[in-house]
Amino acid sequence: MSTDVAKNAARILLDTKSVLFNAEKPFVFTSGRISPVYTDCRRLIAFPEERDILMDYAADIIRDKCGDPDYIAGGETAGIPYAAFTADRLKKPMLYVRKKPKGFGRMAQIEGCMDEEGKKVILVEDLQTDGGSKKVFIDVLRDAGAIVEHAFVIFHYGIFDASEENMKKLGLTLHALTTWWDVLDVAKEENYFDADTLSSVEQFLNDPEGWEAENKHRVTNAG
Repeated sequence: MSTDVAKNAARILLDTKSVLFNAEKPFVFTSGRISPVYTDCRRLIAFPEERDILMDYAADIIRDKCGDPDYIAGGETAGIPYAAFTADRLKKPMLYVRKKPKGFGRMAQIEGCMDEEGKKVILVEDLQTDGGSKKVFIDVLRDAGAIVEHAFVIFHYGIFDASEENMKKLGLTLHALTTWWDVLDVAKEENYFDADTLSSVEQFLNDPEGWEAENKHRVTNAG
């Protein structure tokens, strides 16, 4: 991933408000963790011009780094549109993988058609935090006889050691357009946010647990 691509992608995420900063009123995730940053790559699908740029980048990276895949697979649900956009550019057949079998009909967990084993499949998702959720999709594809060695995401948090560890355990190489560090660099260079917000976000990126411990009171006060 080139610096130009990473920064251009970061700028698009900022301009489309697909990444948000708010140190005063932290975001609360389903896990209960709090953060001054939030990523919503699903929002990007509503911006065709910006989406086209990102998908051109994605296709170039996959061609350059992942050889010649036989299939592009999306993970349910946020990965599905990005897999479709990417498969269209690469002129490859597309699959999507459910988190669980659908429970009726063919009881399929992989949608699409992959009748032969030994096919090279790339998993495409919207983002990655620690990578733990990828295991379900990778296991299903490999159980179906696919060779899965690469995964691609629009956005990689890039701040959790567990992400790299989980990729090693899964035998995957992860490719991403941009990370929080790229977003922070662009936000600083182009003055997207005030100095206090940028400082707080940088503190979080360097020490997520420490930042959370110091800022839990903000959630209570915000309520």
